[in-house]
Amino acid sequence: MINRLLVANRAEIASRVFRTCRRLGIETVAIHSDADAGLPYVAEADTAVRLPGNTPGETYLRADLVIEAAKKAGADAIHPGYGFLSENADFAQAVVDAGLTWVGPDASSITSMGSKIGAKELMKSAGVPILEAPESPTEADLPLLVKASAGGGGRGMRIVRALADLETEIGKAREEAASAFGDGTVFVEPYVERGRHVEVQVVGDGAGDVLVLGERDCSIQRRHQKVVEEAPAPALPQATREALHEAARAAASAIDYRGAGTVEFLYDEDADRFFFLEMNTRLQVEHPVTELVHGVDLVEMQLAVAEGRGLDARSGSAVEEVALQPSRDPGGPQGHAIEVRLYAEDPAADYQPQSGVLTTFEVPDEPGVRVDGGFVSGSEVSTFYDAMLAKVMVHAPTREQACRQLAGVLRRTRIHGLVTNRDQLVAILTDPDFVAGRVSTAFLSGWSSSERQRTGVETTDAPLAAAIAIAETQRLARTVQARIPVAFRNVPSQPQRTEFEAELSAEWWGGRDGYSADGVNVVAATPERVTIERDGVATTYATSVTGLPGRETVDVDAPSGYRRLVRVPRFLDPSEQVASGSLLAPMPGSVVKVLVEQGQQVVAGDPVLVLEAMKMQHTVSAPTDGVVSRLEVAPGTQVAAGEVMAVVEENTGG
Repeated sequence: MINRLLVANRAEIASRVFRTCRRLGIETVAIHSDADAGLPYVAEADTAVRLPGNTPGETYLRADLVIEAAKKAGADAIHPGYGFLSENADFAQAVVDAGLTWVGPDASSITSMGSKIGAKELMKSAGVPILEAPESPTEADLPLLVKASAGGGGRGMRIVRALADLETEIGKAREEAASAFGDGTVFVEPYVERGRHVEVQVVGDGAGDVLVLGERDCSIQRRHQKVVEEAPAPALPQATREALHEAARAAASAIDYRGAGTVEFLYDEDADRFFFLEMNTRLQVEHPVTELVHGVDLVEMQLAVAEGRGLDARSGSAVEEVALQPSRDPGGPQGHAIEVRLYAEDPAADYQPQSGVLTTFEVPDEPGVRVDGGFVSGSEVSTFYDAMLAKVMVHAPTREQACRQLAGVLRRTRIHGLVTNRDQLVAILTDPDFVAGRVSTAFLSGWSSSERQRTGVETTDAPLAAAIAIAETQRLARTVQARIPVAFRNVPSQPQRTEFEAELSAEWWGGRDGYSADGVNVVAATPERVTIERDGVATTYATSVTGLPGRETVDVDAPSGYRRLVRVPRFLDPSEQVASGSLLAPMPGSVVKVLVEQGQQVVAGDPVLVLEAMKMQHTVSAPTDGVVSRLEVAPGTQVAAGEVMAVVEENTGG
């Protein structure tokens, strides 16, 4: 029996595992880097052990430190979560060698599936269909996909549409794979342009018996990273569904799989055929949708198998009993579940990850809604790890209801301090093609959420609501003349004007009767709430004003969505102006390469440096022809979004 379990992970997945452990009476141990010391999961654990440092290489990827922490805290088992060391066979074996219980598959299974190249050969011999590219591809074989053998999550993955680009893209994929996984091995396979990503959840007992718990569709992806996941997969022929399940069972049985795992397939809907992609020998990020529709706790099942009780063991929890019987059909899915990954990332900057303080984070607590989160209001989102804030999901009787309910929950969620992908998620869930189940991995290609977002009077007056909230904040902060109306003039000649970034502004009047503006009626106003009536329709905006006077930031929540408005000061401080030609960090990250020297001549478009964020590399290029007059960074430098990394002075004639 497991008495005290350490989770070798952080944030959301650590909290998720702790939740099951608390219900089962298992004591918990958290590990944390310095950057994560204040996150909720650390306080949720019974005990916590600090791993000095911040980067994954200093902390969560140090197998020796993790095992030492387990021994120090008196843990007798380790759960790896996902990512980091979860699919590291050496770590799994080291845990066992240390006399601890490993909550995961045998190291041999991880090794078998750890190499995508080797796994494909193994699956081919087991009769599972695979994708293969010719050794010497021609134009007729395009497009092609370069993939990292050792990893996943879109890292080390490149689409090739021209043979001339193949070698270059292979080189880039190798660099990303080596950085993310410590293994630069890549391979090439055909790229199915509009395929669907369908994966099957399995749980094995290690003796060849495999329980299949349905499938998930994870086709909505950006840069090969999943954005929306659901169970069961929509619009899938029943015969194909059953064939997928049997192929997954064969894949897991071929390696005597033990514990929870996922077999991923690429489904070609036009041809109604599927191909093996990879097997993830761990718990998936999207596992909750399977739990919701099948009424199981996959973490509890992992623990049962790790304790040697196998799949026949009873957990004592009525909801799990049916799923712990491999000899029986666990029953079809009940209803439909959809999960979205809520990220701190900037849609205006090509969804680049963000860091900073999450000042407000409140998701409505409603029937059918589940939130697996790693952050709360006041949490710091660091530059060192994945920027996922939470997984928000809904379980409903039908897929259409799940779409509508989840979109509504996201609209009502309050998120301040950081920009997120929330609006895109709402737009996806309300898109007619998505609601109809017409999904593919190409769904977001050329897709603009702004074209699909609901518009109306709610968003039109957000700047006005922000301006009035600022005025009310200033009124209440007065120490003299508190009874004088804001912006009062005996003989007003023009309205007040409040300007915000992105060329937004609001013009308004203040007087004895309150606030007014052209074409609208300001019904009520406080610093936290402004109600505006336009054309007979009243809308209430929840407002939160922060920052110094004259430079305020206002978070505005309305029924249609959220706006963050930053006031432009009337007078700019020259010392805060950025020099022309400055190369600003497009996102928080680490500089991995500097490709130029100070004083070097460059032309527009020349690569200047390479920045790594979320294990992917981004090249920052010269904005103009000129000379590199300043270099502010070196390899290994950590930068925040907007930080000046270099300056290129434009060449002038003379």
